[in-house]
Order: sequence, then structure tokens, then C-alpha cells
Amino acid sequence: MTSDEKIRNAFENKNWQEIKVTDSWQIFKIMAEFVDGFEKLAKIGPCVSIFGSARTSNENKYYKLAEDCARLLTERGYGVISGGGPGIMEAANKGAFEAGGKSVGLNIELPFEQFHNKYIDRDKILEFDYFFIRKVMFMKYSQGFIVLPGGFGTMDEMFEALTLIQTGKVARFPIVLVGKSYWSGLIDWVTTTMLQDERNINEDDLNLFRMVDTAEEATEHIFRFYDKYVLKPNF
Repeated sequence: MTSDEKIRNAFENKNWQEIKVTDSWQIFKIMAEFVDGFEKLAKIGPCVSIFGSARTSNENKYYKLAEDCARLLTERGYGVISGGGPGIMEAANKGAFEAGGKSVGLNIELPFEQFHNKYIDRDKILEFDYFFIRKVMFMKYSQGFIVLPGGFGTMDEMFEALTLIQTGKVARFPIVLVGKSYWSGLIDWVTTTMLQDERNINEDDLNLFRMVDTAEEATEHIFRFYDKYVLKPNF
């Protein structure tokens, strides 16, 4: 259906039987995606998710940074999870794949721009219809997040992680924003408007993430975070 048709359809009156049948079958589709994700991802071991734009070209400096982050993580025994598509996601999978590490892709079916990249391990490609299920998989099976420049989807993933930690719904894990020139405007607004002017967050919430410029700084923050707990990847 076109966008206009979807909007008109949403306002049409439906009888109870139509609602019950449509929603009931949707539940089975949702359950199937959860089960498939849980079964595959439970076996992969400690991983770090790398987020960023699908539109980043392979000549962009952030593409190279994502590759380097993935390679360094792999050298220390971590697997790498990406959104499975092109751009930064491809770079993350490429860095892990070429370094001989575990390369996982959580792909989402979209009408444009998203297709799984060739650097994902064949047994670690997952396809999703629902964004919310895909985000559950990221949160449940990642031991940390590295966030490179991206658009609305990247922001959604980053703030989802921050919200879950802030509210105590998940345990604390490291979140690293790579590219100070890209993120500093947003963080300045968070600090001045969200925190100081409106008091919508606590000052301690600014410690939930680290902002860096290099792959070495990003990965070292994750390594140090887990070293203090004497935790090591166990591949």
C-alpha cells in the first residue's frame, strides 16, 4: 500500500472479527522473530554492537573508524554486532570478518536502502520486520555500544540504550560516541537545555557515555570497563 492508502486504512472502521484475526496472526509473527533471535544470539558469546549510518560511503573517515573498532574488538575476543546493512554497519562487519572474529548482522527489512552486507557470518544473519524486536536483540546480547555518526535510527538506538540504563531496566554497560565534532552539538544541548535549564535528567546521567575521537580510545574504554570486573570474553 502507498502512504496515503495506509493512512486512510488506519481510519476505516473495522469489525471485531477483522481486528481479532489480523492482530492474532501478528502475534505469531512477533513470537517467531523473538524465538529465532534468542536461539541464534544466545550462542555467540560476548559482543559489542556498533551503530551508525547506512548512508556512509566506504571512503568516509567514519567507515574506516568503524572497521578499526571492530578489528580491535575482535583481537580482544569480542564478537561484533551491527544492523546488518550498508555504510557503518558494513564497515563494522567487515572489520570483524577480515580479522577472523564473529560478525553478526541484525538486518531490518525496509522499502529502500537496507540490504544485508556480505561480511556477516552466514549463520549469524537475522532478518527482522519489527524494529522493536531488533532493538531487544541489540540490548539483550551486547556487552557495550560504539556509536558512530548516523541519522534517526542511530539516535533511536543510542537513546534506547541510555534510557534502559538510566531507569535501571538493564545493567550498566559502556556506551561510546565516536566523533566529537559530530556529537558535541547534541551533547552541548543535552548538558545546557536538558540538564541545566530544564532539569529533565540528573548530572550523573552524563556519565553514562563517553565521547572520543579514535578507535583505540573507543575500544579501550570498553576493555577497561570490564577489566575492573575481571571479566574476559570466553570464546
